[in-house]
Amino acid sequence: MNLTHAPVVLDIAGTTLDKHDRRRLKHPLTGGVVLFARHFESRLQLTALTADIKRLRPDVLICVDNEGGRVQRFVSDGFTALPAMRTLGELWMRDAMAATDAASALGYVLAAELRACGVDFSFAPVLDLDHGGSSVIGARAFHRDPRVVALLAKSVAHGMLRAGMAHCGKHFPGHGYATADSHVAVPVDKRGLKAVLADDAQPYQWLSATLTAVMSAHVVYPKVDPRPATYSERWLKDVLRARFGYTGAVFTDDLSMEGARWLQGSLLTPSEAAMLALNAGCDLVLLCNQSLVEGGAGIDALLQHLTEGAARGLWHPDPDSELRRLSLLPQSPPLDWDALMHDAVYQRALERLP
Repeated sequence: MNLTHAPVVLDIAGTTLDKHDRRRLKHPLTGGVVLFARHFESRLQLTALTADIKRLRPDVLICVDNEGGRVQRFVSDGFTALPAMRTLGELWMRDAMAATDAASALGYVLAAELRACGVDFSFAPVLDLDHGGSSVIGARAFHRDPRVVALLAKSVAHGMLRAGMAHCGKHFPGHGYATADSHVAVPVDKRGLKAVLADDAQPYQWLSATLTAVMSAHVVYPKVDPRPATYSERWLKDVLRARFGYTGAVFTDDLSMEGARWLQGSLLTPSEAAMLALNAGCDLVLLCNQSLVEGGAGIDALLQHLTEGAARGLWHPDPDSELRRLSLLPQSPPLDWDALMHDAVYQRALERLP
């Protein structure tokens, strides 16, 4: 069996690699590593960690969930504390053009600082609309108007790309209307397809030629499909790919979330959820914060389950998915931290932050 596709994005235990991390990183199905605040002690330590990961697997995608506001994993030892996306939306209401410039500056600072420490990719920007009722989204959203969201997100993406980093619009087709938090419950959006397409999903259609990656929402839209969008061919293949013409990578949101794994009354294991997501049209499956649970047994089970599933034809490794994953890796060398601190583009971007 030739595993031509490395779809698993997993976490590691601590601030350095242990023997179990190293074993999992060498697995042919491992395509990415996601870092959290617990993986950060200092810039020096973070840079050493990312270098160690790359020595083991040069092609692995080192990711982090860095948006700004309350979702920023590294906020000390020189990292700039970035404002929440809502701050850019508020600036838009006063001066739209200044807001787009500030958004590009934020994207550049976010990406350049991460890349200076060896991080390849951030799951940003959020494209969810600010309907006012979602506690899990809240200030992470730019605005209620999908046109404002699309233009500010495009500006953030431009800044990230200028720093040599790809980006990820999330959570498709929209998490802002559903009030439940998918970390602990199953969010439900009772609107029909026409209503979602005319509102929350519009940024994805308008940015279909811009976005380098998209993350699916663990939200059920029962009038469209009884399955959450993460497991829905209707949403991922029919709408995102066929209708919108999107050609980039598709990530699941974290499959360790309990709310993500309820499917029509049954609780899936992360391994079962990953198989369903890959068959529905996801390219990469994200399993977070499991390396410290029972010695990482859940990660090992996922890797084994997918290996056996591929051998039995229960899912089919996709070379096109692998090409989409590889396209997210930076194509240019980053500035190191000292050089970045003296970089004119970076200094100007800091001045333009809201």
